[in-house]
Amino acid sequence: MNSPLPASTLTPASDPAAGGDVCLANAQLVLSNGLLSGYITIENGRITEITEGDRIPPGALDCAGDLVIPGLVELHTDNVERHIEPRPEVDWPHLPALIAHDAELASTGITTVFDAMRAGSIHSGKGRYNNYARDLADELLAARAEGLFKISHFLHLRAEICSETLLEELAAFGPQDRVGIVSLMDHTPGQRQFRDLSALKTYVAKKRGMTDADFALHVANLLDLQKRFGAKHETGAVAEAARLGAVLASHDDTTAEHVATSAANGVGFAEFPTTRRAAEACRAQGIAVMMGAPNLIRGGSHSGNVAARELAEADLLDIVSSDYVPSALLLSAFQLAELWGDLPRAIATVTRNPARAARLTDRGALKTGLRGDVLRVRKAGTTPLLRGVWSHGIRVS
Repeated sequence: MNSPLPASTLTPASDPAAGGDVCLANAQLVLSNGLLSGYITIENGRITEITEGDRIPPGALDCAGDLVIPGLVELHTDNVERHIEPRPEVDWPHLPALIAHDAELASTGITTVFDAMRAGSIHSGKGRYNNYARDLADELLAARAEGLFKISHFLHLRAEICSETLLEELAAFGPQDRVGIVSLMDHTPGQRQFRDLSALKTYVAKKRGMTDADFALHVANLLDLQKRFGAKHETGAVAEAARLGAVLASHDDTTAEHVATSAANGVGFAEFPTTRRAAEACRAQGIAVMMGAPNLIRGGSHSGNVAARELAEADLLDIVSSDYVPSALLLSAFQLAELWGDLPRAIATVTRNPARAARLTDRGALKTGLRGDVLRVRKAGTTPLLRGVWSHGIRVS
């Protein structure tokens, strides 16, 4: 993967100053360059020792030959939105939702997450705009500062190009919010993810209960928004990402022309390119390619786009995201290990590679000096079973 050089190191200001201590011994340690039988020691939340051999130090946890891998790094998940709105038009209390979201991710081995929040709203038809990102971010940052979370949380703003309020919503954020990622979302019907309008109709009708007439009006409205605001919003979102010091990501690139525009905008990684041609163009431009774990596990895209497995077989896959199924991230890495015959390379797609893409230089690998974010994993056939999760050296699951 050809990742951009880090402009800065993001670190959550709320992580406890003093992390936990633990030693995991009699383990197969999955390092960046191979496996090592031995033990790993974490002190005050940082990895202090990695030693080969069968010695079990006093007080160490005997892993009985289980794998120990870095904690998973998730760059794009819709999971927080699912918790704050578990059903359409159901606004769940946000703090309990955030805490439940955090606990769910910890239970699946994710120790760092960039929580995706939509920026850019369309008039709801009920006399208001459903712009929630600023308020939700305030609640998330406050909870993080109070130490209520088990894992590390960063902000990911999904900049909806087809909207009416994108630039106003982005302007409400500042460098103090430590936004990690801004992704460019253009959901104009008839292109990118929804080139096939029937796929869009199935998705929207199921989610919102639209009639045929409602759907036709929805499509016409989005096309009008793209015509009126598309170019302005894309240019503005790129500038806002730079102002915020965030990594810029593209979304659903489909053509080589899309990728050329992404490269010109300074995109660091591409979320879910929809065609192999776009993935090949990303590789040529040095843009890391991220695909969804559900796509890999299901054997294809639910929208009819390129299969993640096809890109993996063509050496065009760098990063995996759990997308809408948190537990899929760990499983996808082990499926890639079977496909590639290379466990360290597969684990890197959910640890080191996403950390680098997001300019996180303090995690993503088992290496002395890095954060003590580690997982103990046992395999049941080809299925990984989590036996323990440590975030900053503290056991969280």
